Amino acid sequence: MNRKNLIALACGGVVMAMTGAAFAAVPLYQLFCQVTGFDGTVRKADKAPDTILDQTVLIRFDTNVRDLPMTFRAEQATQRVRIGETGIAYFDVTNTSDQPIGATAAYNVVPERAGAYFQKLQCFCFEGQTIAPGETRSFPVQYFVAPEMATDRESRGVSEITLSYTFYPTKGFDPTGAAG
Repeated sequence: MNRKNLIALACGGVVMAMTGAAFAAVPLYQLFCQVTGFDGTVRKADKAPDTILDQTVLIRFDTNVRDLPMTFRAEQATQRVRIGETGIAYFDVTNTSDQPIGATAAYNVVPERAGAYFQKLQCFCFEGQTIAPGETRSFPVQYFVAPEMATDRESRGVSEITLSYTFYPTKGFDPTGAAG
C-alpha cells in the first residue's frame, strides 16, 4: 500500500471515530450526570435509605412545557420531607389539542449541589409518552433526599430543593399539526 492510500485510510478512520464519538457524547454525558449527580442531575436509586433524619427539606416542584399544546402541573407545589424519608409527588398532564401528542419529560435539580443527594425510586422522565387528544394523565415520582447530604460540607444547610420538569416533543412530533 502506498503512502497516499495509507494517509487516506487513516483520515477516513479518524472521521469515522469522530462521528461515532459525536453520536455517543450525549448518552455518555447523560449517563455520567445520572451516576454522579453532576449538574443537578438526579440519581436513580434501587431502594430507599434505612436512616431517616429529623432534619427536613422543602421540595418545590416546577413544571414547564416546550412547544406542545398541553398543560403540565404538579398536584402540590411543595412537600416537606425528612431527609431519608420517601416522598411521592404526582404530576398532571393534559393534551389540550385534538391530536395525539408524543412527549418526553426531562428534569433537573437546584441547587446543583443537592443533585447527588436527591434520588428517585420511580419516575416518568426520559420515557416517551403518547397522550391522546383531551386526555389527562397523572404521573408519579417517588424520591428521597439521601442522609449523606446532611454531613456533606458543600450541601450542608440546604433547606430547599427544586425539582424541575420540562415536557418537550419527541422526535417526529410536529406542534403545528402539519403532516410531514
